[in-house]
Amino acid sequence: MQPADGAAQAAEWSRELEGRPAGEIIRWAVEQFGDGLVLGSSFGKDSLVIMDLARTLRPGIPVLFLETGYHFAETLQFRDQLRTQEGWNVVDVRPDRSVAQQDAEFGAHLYARAPDQCCQMRKVEPLQRALAGRSAWMTGVRRSQHPQRAATPVVEWQELPHGARGVYKINPLVAWSLADVDGYLDDHQLPRHPLWAKGYPSIGCAPCTAPAGLAEGERAGRWKGQGKIECGIHVAGVRRALAPEIETAGLERA
Repeated sequence: MQPADGAAQAAEWSRELEGRPAGEIIRWAVEQFGDGLVLGSSFGKDSLVIMDLARTLRPGIPVLFLETGYHFAETLQFRDQLRTQEGWNVVDVRPDRSVAQQDAEFGAHLYARAPDQCCQMRKVEPLQRALAGRSAWMTGVRRSQHPQRAATPVVEWQELPHGARGVYKINPLVAWSLADVDGYLDDHQLPRHPLWAKGYPSIGCAPCTAPAGLAEGERAGRWKGQGKIECGIHVAGVRRALAPEIETAGLERA
């Protein structure tokens, strides 16, 4: 399938899946893509919900974790807990360069001087390599997280570089609110990232993440003061043939 066809197919699926419960969307994805389906997670609240829903349908589904070399110690400890205590199949995805190698080539603290370049090398390109040969990946993107995500469809087409076939990007929780997510975590007694209780509603690399009040916005603590809101993994190569009609009211949680 060519990328243009992939975008058209994604738009068609989005129209069909819009308004369906998240569990139904995940079941559809598992049945549609089988072993070609993976999850992407930095162990935020949203992706934990998807991980929990997906493992009932496909135990052992790979969970891709972008190990940038800059994560909080708490995030790495939480990753290890999810592996050993919860049994999730977490796969570390690493950049070509270590932090030391990047510093030697581009200078120290690239994340502060050129955050887009740093994210490209440590997140976007490693994920693109990890997705090559896959059919689809699921994410925890929600429309209410930020105004620039407000038009996100249920299914997107994402092109990959270097001649690799693209992948479908599936966003099962796209219509959920933060209250929906918190309610699911409580109802299912899922483990908590230790930094959530310390004022970090969204957690990425340690140098680029600060505490933030929810009144500021869920992603207000990411790249604070740098005019940046996305690392790039959710926008690089994404092609939308037609935005689906979006209706977020009255959706079932799972």
